[in-house]
Amino acid sequence: MIQELLTDSHFWVGVAFVIFLGVLARAGVHKLAWNALGESGRKVQAQLDEAAALRTEAQALLDQIKTQREEAGRQAEATLIAAKEEAERLKAEAQVKLAEQIQRRGQLAERRIATAEAQAQADVKAAAAELAAEIAETVLTRRLAEAKTDPLVDSALGQLGGRAFPSH
Repeated sequence: MIQELLTDSHFWVGVAFVIFLGVLARAGVHKLAWNALGESGRKVQAQLDEAAALRTEAQALLDQIKTQREEAGRQAEATLIAAKEEAERLKAEAQVKLAEQIQRRGQLAERRIATAEAQAQADVKAAAAELAAEIAETVLTRRLAEAKTDPLVDSALGQLGGRAFPSH
């Protein structure tokens, strides 16, 4: 069995491999490999740590942006509500002012109408008085023209004469 083992090529490849590993171990290659792997691991770990820090910073920035966006939305909504309230207030004020202006113009129109009515009544009265005076003048002129003496006028003149010139 040992004879077969010594003649087998696989056996000698295995022995050579073990010797090769021993030489590498004796030369300290495993320390170099371990250090190289450790250094690579540390670099990878540093990159992972940096990536985690960047991710945390990005998440914080995203949260801040979301908060600012929500606040801007609330402010926009509050501004919109305030603008609507202001518009309603201005509308109500305008309606009140319009009603007051309509009332003032109505009162002014009523005063003008009343003044015009009073003026028209005064004009009618004046015209009626003037017409009555003209008619009276016409009637008196006709009576005087028809009769040289009017018994009413004569008696009235007599009464006036007696008063104007009393006999003592």
